Amino acid sequence: MEPRNGPSVSLLAGGHAFNTAPPVRGYDHRVILRCTRRLLRLLGTEPAADPVPGAEDWYGNLLWFDRRKCLLLTHVGTLFSVFEADVRAGGVRDTHRLVTGLIARELAREGLPPTTFGLLGWQELIVARTADRSVLGCMNDMAVLCEHAIATSGGLRQADLVDLNGALRRNINSTRGYQRPVDLATRRTPSQH
Repeated sequence: MEPRNGPSVSLLAGGHAFNTAPPVRGYDHRVILRCTRRLLRLLGTEPAADPVPGAEDWYGNLLWFDRRKCLLLTHVGTLFSVFEADVRAGGVRDTHRLVTGLIARELAREGLPPTTFGLLGWQELIVARTADRSVLGCMNDMAVLCEHAIATSGGLRQADLVDLNGALRRNINSTRGYQRPVDLATRRTPSQH
């Protein structure tokens, strides 16, 4: 039975509605993308009403290099990250397709199963505010790594983004026990998500 005021509903990027009622354990088939304020402004959408933070959340940040918008995505539990250069506002607003496509591409590049983080393409994407400062700190470190790699290669156009993405996933961090994100992702089993 629904509450008297009707179901709790919010809008996704692109105007799609979703139910914000707390998920029933075992039936939570949603991808939560926690966006920085900069990325939320670009998306032009209101974030969901603070879903409970979890290790399966993804964080997204909008970075600028050589006057180009770039997207950095990071999985909370593993810090597995994806850097995409020269994203367009229209492409970012098709958030579900962009995020799941980038993650799938980078999983394939690492030789990992497309279901490493669940069936992302089939799950509902919820845009929310950031909730974990330690993840944001790690992402700031990754942004510095990206800036350095881009600068030493002579700019964004000359940068080897495949190598840069690989380096992000091999950069150890104390918040994950000094383990490489790619190794943490490799050890995941389907029962972990």
